[in-house]
Amino acid sequence: MVIDLPAPIAGYFEADGARDASAAADCFTTGAVVHDDGHVHTGRDAIRGWIEDYFARYNSFAEPFAIAEEGGRTVVSTHVAGDFPGSPIDLRYMFTLADGGISDLEVKP
Repeated sequence: MVIDLPAPIAGYFEADGARDASAAADCFTTGAVVHDDGHVHTGRDAIRGWIEDYFARYNSFAEPFAIAEEGGRTVVSTHVAGDFPGSPIDLRYMFTLADGGISDLEVKP
């Protein structure tokens, strides 16, 4: 299913699919924050490292299938499959957008 994602979010998922950590990190604002798996990554360099680590550890594919607005955030429901424990899983990517990029991302089951 094709859904209409805001440009920074579409760019993030495109870069993720291409396994391009630099392009994915460039979708975030300079001081952005990512909350994932009990860890917080602050700033574009830390976010790039988080993405690179994920790519190194897992071979996976994320497919967005729904979008909603909740509490000022854009929530993208995504089916993620790959070579990780518990695959496949549906995750909610909760994005806050500001200044033309992603300023905050929280990933939740």
